[in-house]
Amino acid sequence: VAYVLAFSRLPGKALLEGLVNLPLVLPPVVVGYLLLLLFGRAGYLGRVLAFVDIRIIFTLAGAVIASAVVGFPLLVRAIRIGMEGIDTNSLQAARTLGASWWDTLLTITLPLSGRAVLAGMTMMFARSLGEFGATIILAGNIPGVTQTIPLAIYEYTSTPGGDRMALNLCLVSIVLSFTVLLLSEAATRTLRSK
Repeated sequence: VAYVLAFSRLPGKALLEGLVNLPLVLPPVVVGYLLLLLFGRAGYLGRVLAFVDIRIIFTLAGAVIASAVVGFPLLVRAIRIGMEGIDTNSLQAARTLGASWWDTLLTITLPLSGRAVLAGMTMMFARSLGEFGATIILAGNIPGVTQTIPLAIYEYTSTPGGDRMALNLCLVSIVLSFTVLLLSEAATRTLRSK
C-alpha cells in the first residue's frame, strides 16, 4: 500500500490514502463496530471464516486485528514517506539495466526504506499498546484471553480497591513503551551505520 501511495499515479490514489488513514480519524469504537460487522456471524468475512470454523469475535485474533487496523495507517504513512525520499534515478537505472519490478523492490526500495519500515512498525506497535475502543468492541475484555493492558487498567479503575493494580499496569505500560522506543532508536542507528 505504501509503495502504491509513494510511486503510483493512479486516479484513485487520494481515495486510497483517505481509506488507509480513516482509522486515524474515526473514533476507535466506530472502527471496532465496523470490524464487528465485517467479522461477525452475518458479516462477509465472518460467514466465510465460519465455514472453515475460524472465529474472530471475542478471541485473541480479534484483539490483534483491532489493534492492527487502528495502527496500520501509522505504518503505511512512515513507509510511504521513507519511499518518497528515495532517489527515483536509482530505481529507473535498475529498471533500465534489466531489473524486474520485484528485483528493484527487494534490492533497492526496501533496503533504502529500512529505517522508515522500522519507524512505522514501532509507531504501529506503540499505538497498539494503547488501543482500547476497537479492541473492546471486537474482542471484548476477557481476562486471560483478550484483555489487553488498557482494558485491564479500565477494569481495575472501575473496581473498588483496584487503583494499585491499575497504577502497576500503567507503570508496566510506560516501561514497555519506553523499551520499544529505545530498541527502535538502537535499530535505527544500526541501520544508519550500514
